[in-house]
Amino acid sequence: MKSPYQGLSRDAFWRTGVAAKSIESLANVYRPKKPVNKTEKVITLGSCFAQHIARNMRKRGYTVFDSEPPPKGLHGLAANKFGYELFSARTGNVYVMRQLLQLFEEAFGLWRPSSVVWERDGRYFDAMRPSVEPRGHASSEEVIAHRERHLSCVKTMFKTADVFIFTLGLTEAWMHKGSGDIYPTAPGTIAGEFDDSQYEFKNFTFLEIYEDFMKLKAHIKRVNPKLRFILSVSPVPLTATASGQHVLTATTYSKSVLRGVAGQLAAENDDIDYFPSFDILTSTLAAGKLYEKNLRSVSPEGVGIAMNTFFSVNESGDAFIEDRGEGTSVSSDHSEQSQNSDEEFCEDVLLEAFNK
Repeated sequence: MKSPYQGLSRDAFWRTGVAAKSIESLANVYRPKKPVNKTEKVITLGSCFAQHIARNMRKRGYTVFDSEPPPKGLHGLAANKFGYELFSARTGNVYVMRQLLQLFEEAFGLWRPSSVVWERDGRYFDAMRPSVEPRGHASSEEVIAHRERHLSCVKTMFKTADVFIFTLGLTEAWMHKGSGDIYPTAPGTIAGEFDDSQYEFKNFTFLEIYEDFMKLKAHIKRVNPKLRFILSVSPVPLTATASGQHVLTATTYSKSVLRGVAGQLAAENDDIDYFPSFDILTSTLAAGKLYEKNLRSVSPEGVGIAMNTFFSVNESGDAFIEDRGEGTSVSSDHSEQSQNSDEEFCEDVLLEAFNK
C-alpha cells in the first residue's frame, strides 16, 4: 500500500525532525525563496525583536541601510535612547501593520493623521513615535518640523531598499475614533492624555492585517518594484492586554494571528519570505530556556540561535557572532562604537508601571 508520506525527508516528521534534535541543531526550518546577499540594501522595521535582527546583520557585514542616522558624535546607547540606530529610520517600534501602512501613506502624501502632537508637563511629543524624544520638544511647531524631516527619511528608505525585513509584533493597538490614527502607545502612557470619547482599543483580525499588508505592498511596488520582503513575528509576549482576556490567552491569540498572516503571505507571494524566529524560540524543543527570568525578553543565547538560522542559509555556515555588545561593526553605515549595545527599547514595557 502506497502512502503520500512515504519518501518524505526526516524533517517532515516530528520524531526525527524535532524530538531527536537539540534546539541548536534544527535544520531546514528557514527556507527562503532567495537568500539575502551582503551587497543588497536591507531595511528593517518592526517591534522590539527587530532591533536584534538589524544589529546582528550589521555585525555580519550586511548592508543595513540607515536613512536617519544620528547627529555626529552621538552613538551607541546614547543614540538608541533617542531612537537612532535601532531601525532603518527613527520610527520607534512599529507594532501593528496598520501603523506601518499609515506611516508609508503619510510619507508619500497619501494620508495625513488628524494630529501628531501630544503634550506632557509643558513639553511636546510626536504622537506617532513618542519615545524618540524622551524629554519632548519645546513647541508643537518643533514636533511638526522634526516629523517632516523624518517622513522624508522614510520616503528615501522605501525608495532605495532591496530587501525589507518587518517583524510583526502585536494585534492590539489604540486608535483615534474619528480619524483611525494608530498610535504605538496608549495616550497617557508616555505623553498625551487618555480620553475614552476620543480614543478606543482595537484588536486587529487576520483579514484586516492581511489586507493592510497587501495594500502596503501595492503602494511600495509602485515606487520600488524591485523590493522584496522578509516577514517575522516577534517572540516577545504582551506586557499587558486591554482586551479583557488573560494576558496569556491574549498573547496566544495575537501571535497566532500574526504567524498565520505571515505564513499566508509567504505562501501566496514569490517576493515574500517568512523567517521563523518565533517558531524556533517558542517551540517545545526550546522549552522556555531561551528567555530571561521575566519570561518575556529573549536571552542572548536565544537571539544567537535564531540569527544563526538566518545566517546559515545566507552564508554557507559561518559561525554566529553572539550579540553581547563587544563585537566590532563591519557595516559602512555605522561606527564600531554605535554597535556596543544589545539593549531593547520597547515602549510597551512602560505598561508594567500601571500594574498595581
